[in-house]
Amino acid sequence: MHIFQTIVTALTFLGTLCATTLVFAADEFNVSTGTTVEGYGVAVRGNDPVALATNLDVTPGYAGHSYALDGVAYYFASASSMKRFAANPDMYLPQFGGFCALGVALGKKLDGSPRFADIVDGRLYVFLNAAVFEKYKEDKAGIIAQAHENWPAMHHVSVEEVNGL
Repeated sequence: MHIFQTIVTALTFLGTLCATTLVFAADEFNVSTGTTVEGYGVAVRGNDPVALATNLDVTPGYAGHSYALDGVAYYFASASSMKRFAANPDMYLPQFGGFCALGVALGKKLDGSPRFADIVDGRLYVFLNAAVFEKYKEDKAGIIAQAHENWPAMHHVSVEEVNGL
């Protein structure tokens, strides 16, 4: 399916989701509403990004193994996982600040769930839910390309502004 047709179909599909899905995030990163003692939002819903980015394993992280980067806290299942992340964060960070890749392709910042993730060319992408993940599978390359094209203009824009809330 041509990327434009995919986007139009997905935009129609997601039309009601934007109105009903709450996204708790900073301007640049999808973080949970809970915060650390330092006041950082917690990324990847508190799951270990190393386990997710290497094996698509949704593994709970622990505050005792946390690492702050760019004002965001990442939790890890172990000290060794945290050390791997600290040595090369870009290798494990979800793309688009952890927002849904299909949402970014559509010009929206939607919650990205570690339960619906994909690794493409060594990069981690997360998605809103199972239905959105299935829609993404119809044109992975086109959606990822469109999201990468859209992200620079969206990166520093608030969730409310970019989603028209």
